[in-house]
Amino acid sequence: MSLNSINETKLARGLLDVLIRAGLIAALVVYSSKVFQPFLGLMLWSLILAITLYPLHGMLKSKMGNRDGRAATLIVLVAIGILLVPVYLLGNSLTVSVQAAMQLVKEGGLHIPPPADSIAEWPIIGAKLHDFWLEAATNLTSVAQKLAPHLKGISLTLLGQIAGVGVGLLVFIGALIIGGIIMAFGENGERSAIKIASRISGADKGKEITKLCTATIRAVAQGVVGIAFIQMFLIGLGFVVYGIPGAGLLAMLVLIIGIMQLPATLITVPIIAYVLGTEGASAASISFAVYTFVAGMADNVLKPLLLGRGVEVPMPVILIGALGGMVTGGIIGLFIGPVILAVAYQLFWQWVDDQPESAEASSQDQV
Repeated sequence: MSLNSINETKLARGLLDVLIRAGLIAALVVYSSKVFQPFLGLMLWSLILAITLYPLHGMLKSKMGNRDGRAATLIVLVAIGILLVPVYLLGNSLTVSVQAAMQLVKEGGLHIPPPADSIAEWPIIGAKLHDFWLEAATNLTSVAQKLAPHLKGISLTLLGQIAGVGVGLLVFIGALIIGGIIMAFGENGERSAIKIASRISGADKGKEITKLCTATIRAVAQGVVGIAFIQMFLIGLGFVVYGIPGAGLLAMLVLIIGIMQLPATLITVPIIAYVLGTEGASAASISFAVYTFVAGMADNVLKPLLLGRGVEVPMPVILIGALGGMVTGGIIGLFIGPVILAVAYQLFWQWVDDQPESAEASSQDQV
């Protein structure tokens, strides 16, 4: 056998070994991803919470005899306690509102005023709208029977969304517990993160990338999700105390639009107008209006304090992350989406800015 034949045989065997190893690694990665997929959202949320709360953990740790476990346990217990109080109040308010509406319908106390004659003169939809409104005002039962098949689907969808919120709450509590465990081993976790980042991007960039990801997660979690939670609590508390119908649902809407970086006044201003329009300018209604308006504008004060201390992330990135996360992951994705997309945005622009010196010099020469 010639030397060339021996080399070709060795090359073929080496290539076959590489292909077999690559195939085994690919199969292992695919199977592992399928096994881990149900827990991906939970672990991401746990990691986000752990990174966000870790500075607080360090402060408590120094005051509790440098006991990592005790500090993490205290944070988890207090966070769950703070979370359950507004959730109970808002959930109870939502239940009472639904029961009151159902009772009103059963007793026949729901009356719709007849439409104005001028509505029939509206172009295109005026006549049909006038007839439908008039029928609803004179025979609401008949209209309800006609709409029952359509309302059934909407009701099931709404109940599914409410159930999803409940599941999201349970997942959030589980994420808090797992996040507490991660915080208890925070120093080891930080070293592991630096090692992984260094293995991917090189030893000279690993620590820098780890710091960038940590700062981005804390900035978005505190400045976007955290502020939305605070506004939901403040506004929802005012709705519950004043007895606004559907206070729980309205507070949830405040949370959602807050994460989407939309102003809470989209909810608070119509509610204030409704209260003042139905009850007049009394001491209670004016106090409620002032409190609700101030609570709705609280993000203008909180954002410079919380979001300004981190890295800057454009609002469209947060909005797209919130909407895309909600579509793909439901209520959990609503919180995780902005954080993940913000981290990807920062890493992308760091990669863009990290150009070789020759490329930078040539671009400057062209300018």
